[in-house]
Amino acid sequence: MSTETIVIVGGGQAGGWAAQTLRTKGFAGRIVLVGDEAHRPYERPPLSKAVLSGHAMVESTYLQKPEAFEALQLDWRQNVGVTAIDRRSRTVRLTQGEPISYDKLILCTGGRARSLNIPGANLPGVFMLRSIKDAEKLGAALVADKRLLVIGGGWIGLEVASTARKKGLDVTIVEASERLCERTVPPGVSDYLLRLHTSHGVRVELGAGIARLAPSASGALIAMLRDGREVEADVVLISVGLVANDELARAAGLACDGGVSVDSQCRTSDPDIFAAGDVAVWHSKWAGRHMRLESWQNAQEQGIAAACAVLGMDVDHQPLPWFWSDQFDVNLQIYGMPAPAHQTVLRGNANSNAFVMFFLDHGKVAAALGPNSARDLRFARRLIERGTLVDPALLADVEMPLSKL
Repeated sequence: MSTETIVIVGGGQAGGWAAQTLRTKGFAGRIVLVGDEAHRPYERPPLSKAVLSGHAMVESTYLQKPEAFEALQLDWRQNVGVTAIDRRSRTVRLTQGEPISYDKLILCTGGRARSLNIPGANLPGVFMLRSIKDAEKLGAALVADKRLLVIGGGWIGLEVASTARKKGLDVTIVEASERLCERTVPPGVSDYLLRLHTSHGVRVELGAGIARLAPSASGALIAMLRDGREVEADVVLISVGLVANDELARAAGLACDGGVSVDSQCRTSDPDIFAAGDVAVWHSKWAGRHMRLESWQNAQEQGIAAACAVLGMDVDHQPLPWFWSDQFDVNLQIYGMPAPAHQTVLRGNANSNAFVMFFLDHGKVAAALGPNSARDLRFARRLIERGTLVDPALLADVEMPLSKL
């Protein structure tokens, strides 16, 4: 039996997949999984949708059923944090319990919801959403006929707005940028998302920052916008992005750049330490730059890749980025990384709830996205991965099956 110890810091999706992969690939040594929550590893996407709406139980988000998790034979440290990494002695110090020695260390510390540095951000009735605990608290506050203010028009904010509208709440979104999801999608898709939400009764204020939050005389909350206008709400969600939890790595002297820097084998600047998931930064050949990929797909696949690399297997983690979001009756998916320099080709009607936008780079499909178009997007993925030269006119022709290209 192996006498090696592999420590995984972070009990989320990346950490859970890393632990499971170590066992399925035959590692028989000690695996210590350290997580600062009481829950065993779980998926986060349902938190803003099915769990928040009450249509799914928390247990449905867990990666493994209880018996499967038990079969992994992990040394599971729940509700425990790591305070420091001593690279010289190869130990991690914990918030409780003795330090743990490691042969290899995998950092899956993820990220935290970005706070908003304004007066009133900590008032009762103001929420953020990242964990199961957050979803349970927010879900209990989302009661029909209440008023929800979402600060931030990114993916999580839009998904919560959709969930809340379906629960019968009055919803307002305030976004500081001039369009929704500005960092991740082109203007045409931002316009589509705006039409989608306003058609379902969501009020959207763009280019509008929040100056402060304050309690009202009625016991509600008042958001003062920077232009002097006021929005009254019963519940406020702050959803303005994610901050990588890379402080532990920085303190240990690991290379970081808005997250823990890794190579395509998920290895950090220390050959015995690896990183995966929302905290990891690496050079994506698809994007042509260093990036963190905050997605369900990457948390799973990079967790698997890191475990394989720890075991000495050949790894080249270069997944084609894939992201999806469910809002109202729409499932929107994105493959690749659209860029302003790309040629845009529309397939279908952008005013409908089923179309595809292709993004071409020198005649090759570099990215594709669209709502309710899963079949076309599966073929689009093949075109991207194969680097196929395509005729834009054929891409735009809805009578031409993509499978023929």
